[in-house]
Amino acid sequence: MNVRIPICGWCMHVASWAVSVYFAYQRTWKPFNPILGETYELVNHGGITFISEQVSHHPPMSAGHAENEHFTYDVTSKLKTKFLGNSVDVYPVGRTRVTLKRDGVVLDLVPPPTKVNNLIFGRTWVDSPGEMVMTNLTTGDKVVLYFQPCGWFGANRYEVDGYVYNAEEEPKILMTGKWGESLSYQPCDLEGEPLPGTELKEVWHIAETPANDKFQYTYFAHKLNSFDTAPKKLLASDSRLRPDRWALEKGDLSKAGAEKSSLEERQRAEKRDREANGGNFTPKWFDMTDEVTTTPWGELEIYRYNGKYMEHRNAVDASEAIVIGDVQSIEFNPWQFGNLSEE
Repeated sequence: MNVRIPICGWCMHVASWAVSVYFAYQRTWKPFNPILGETYELVNHGGITFISEQVSHHPPMSAGHAENEHFTYDVTSKLKTKFLGNSVDVYPVGRTRVTLKRDGVVLDLVPPPTKVNNLIFGRTWVDSPGEMVMTNLTTGDKVVLYFQPCGWFGANRYEVDGYVYNAEEEPKILMTGKWGESLSYQPCDLEGEPLPGTELKEVWHIAETPANDKFQYTYFAHKLNSFDTAPKKLLASDSRLRPDRWALEKGDLSKAGAEKSSLEERQRAEKRDREANGGNFTPKWFDMTDEVTTTPWGELEIYRYNGKYMEHRNAVDASEAIVIGDVQSIEFNPWQFGNLSEE
């Protein structure tokens, strides 16, 4: 990529990407609770490599790292919830940062909270009213996008509007769209009005989705869950290998429930063994730092990618002695104590 995009343009594109993930928030299925030490890896998918790990069980926390030749992405994720009778507010007590390698620009993202409505009565639906703020920590530029709250009869649902501001807090680019459909941008004047001679340009729109999918998955989500995207010598801790997930995907609810209970009991037993031996859980691919950052919803301990995953992956890819075999036959094994199988 030799085309040089202005810094404000980079901010707009990264913020657009951050909005695009909200399409998945329309799903109202209960997520799987990750097992301590559980991972997910994606290698060279369109040039991007990604690794995530469940680094804490109480409180539940995950860490993730992705990179390609142009950027790195790092996240420490922790959620705070507040139950309100028939709804629950979910606060993203996390830190997300994207570093653009060529210019060394670091972008910090603070997403809006999420509200799950009609937990007990009525049709469950999800909304994310509030501000998304992405700050360029290098230059001081900022993107502020306002996610409109859904009104009566669905009024304003999905709508998101805002601006890219320079370091002097002057609007430079207006952004508008619906987080469940598409997002567009247009250069603007100091009053936030579109510049004469410019036009609204679409950054992204949702791809075609499978019709009547029982899990409301996109084609991309199905691909991520499949073994088609699994690298050779998949980590035994990888989410794709969870037996409860496999059973649920096949429609065997009874087996899925039994496997889920078995995994949870195994996790409790592993904790008892660890504590009896005076051991502490230590994440493999991320290190806990001394850094504590303040978010709008509380303090967050930061986990940092330690680089060991790429060392592991490079060693695996360079080895000619590894027998690949059937990746689906690997036993799910995130346990650090009482392992039943070797890595």
